[in-house]
Amino acid sequence: MTGEPLLLRGVRPYGGDQVDILIADGEIVEIGESITAPDGAEVVDGGGAIALPGFVDLHTHLREPGREDTETIATGSAAAARGGYTAVFAMANTDPVADNATITDNVYRTGREVGLVDVHPVGAVTVGLAGKQLAEMGMMAAGAARVKMFSDDGKCVDDPLLMRRALEYATGLGVLIAQHAEEPRLTVGAVAHEGPTAARLGLAGWPRAAEESIVARDALLARDAGARVHICHASTAGTVELLRWARGQGIAISAEVTPHHLLLTDERLNTYDGINRVNPPLREESDVQALRAALAEGVIDCVGTDHAPHAMQDKCCEFAVARPGMLGLETALPIIVDTMVAPGLLDWRGVARVMSERPAEIVGLTDQGRPIAVGEPANLALVDPDRSWEVVVTELASKSQNTPYAGMTMPATVVATVLRGRITQLDGEVCW
Repeated sequence: MTGEPLLLRGVRPYGGDQVDILIADGEIVEIGESITAPDGAEVVDGGGAIALPGFVDLHTHLREPGREDTETIATGSAAAARGGYTAVFAMANTDPVADNATITDNVYRTGREVGLVDVHPVGAVTVGLAGKQLAEMGMMAAGAARVKMFSDDGKCVDDPLLMRRALEYATGLGVLIAQHAEEPRLTVGAVAHEGPTAARLGLAGWPRAAEESIVARDALLARDAGARVHICHASTAGTVELLRWARGQGIAISAEVTPHHLLLTDERLNTYDGINRVNPPLREESDVQALRAALAEGVIDCVGTDHAPHAMQDKCCEFAVARPGMLGLETALPIIVDTMVAPGLLDWRGVARVMSERPAEIVGLTDQGRPIAVGEPANLALVDPDRSWEVVVTELASKSQNTPYAGMTMPATVVATVLRGRITQLDGEVCW
């Protein structure tokens, strides 16, 4: 449903010159100065906002089915719209697990009914995320959802033979395997980055090698299988070097980094607050700097929020038993502005690359991450780079409140989001 024509007045594509953008039938039909609004058109004053392609998140947890007390497809879609997202990929670790076409198709249809963002279900690689038997990826890829990506995220596909078979199978289907890189034998009981902070606090350490060993292994498996592999939530300087090496070998490997791994370090663990527990754990400042540089360089391809809602009782407990994960959709863009744009590591075209264009390319979306140009789909995010806002947990669209940014001032605001020519949020108000 596209509705009436939409005229965006006074916006700056990629931060450039100010223009008007006219949208009709879900497409951009004219870009220029002082465009005359057609009869019946909705007119939005952009006020000089920066226009970017709508953001694409390859890593979102919407919790439906099974944990609707923490998030639903509707509330997660609202959070996504407020964050400037027009497409999200919903991970498979639901209850029941999204390891069959019945569940993935239902997630897809529910997302369509909500209509705020394109919800693409991620299928499980293995049945029940158990790591023993491949799920029927072919059925999910052929279903109504046309599943494009598969992941056991939350768990690693640690059996190398099973992972190789998954990569070979995925290649034949033209889909992508996304790996949660964690060698489980190295993380038994681990809750924090293995380093001085964990040692001082008496927390069981999570070594960098747990991630890096799987990244290296899967790069080699992808090489031998002639397959593509995507690394979820890269978190260490060593992973960056392994990605650079693999690219140099011609291996088809891509990777994402979360906003929280670009901003936060394990020094936040001093309070023992479970809000700061995440998987992989917050690392050291040297890792943060390496991740920022890698994202700017393109060694890490894109930003994935790993938006992970949790109930209060799962976070307000002792650190070692807190569920890992943080909210991310509504704060992602401001954190990228803070960590990447403000220091000069990315310009606004770079933001479009890492938050929209490259993630859409990785999974083969043809209607997202497109240029802001006549004839292209009207999926847009309008950003006021000068409007700051304070994170108030009770004002977030998510059903959960487990954000580490409560009380922080964010340096930029997504003032509007447009999905196929329809406004899905304007000044923070979700347009259902």
